[in-house]
Amino acid sequence: MSHIDPSIIHVVVLCLVGVAAATDVHKGIIPNWLTLPPLLLAPIAHGMVGGVRGVLDSVIGILVCSLVPLLVFYRGGMAGGDVKLFAALGAIGGLYLGLEAQFLSLVAASIYAIGQLAWNGRLLNSLGNSVFIGLNPVLPRRFRKTIAPELMHRIRLGAAVLLGTSIAIFEKHRELWI
Repeated sequence: MSHIDPSIIHVVVLCLVGVAAATDVHKGIIPNWLTLPPLLLAPIAHGMVGGVRGVLDSVIGILVCSLVPLLVFYRGGMAGGDVKLFAALGAIGGLYLGLEAQFLSLVAASIYAIGQLAWNGRLLNSLGNSVFIGLNPVLPRRFRKTIAPELMHRIRLGAAVLLGTSIAIFEKHRELWI
């Protein structure tokens, strides 16, 4: 990435995901006023410090970190605010921090969703639906199963993104807490 002190980047990222988690938990949205400015300002800031290389690193972070969430969004499995939040993480933190935070966030969200489904007695039914969601695109039409929207389980990702990103960042600063 550029020559911006990683600690500054980490504080900015934690503030971003902290506010995103709070608004997602309380209002069910991750607002544009939070996610869109970093998509413009982070490449500029990285460019001012790291030149063309800084801009490219930030833009590559945006593109790669938004790719999978964007595909999931188009299939109806993720909200737009979540996609923009992952893109903003890539813009500010770069490709590696963005992908690490994304992976850990999705692991945290998966654990939460499985626990919630098990608690509500819907885990096995949801796992069966997941198999068909994955297989439907490759199955012949007569074998495809239509999944009713009310059977789909949706969760808000903001808190999971805060947890996953915090783990990714705190792991980089082990000397402070071990």
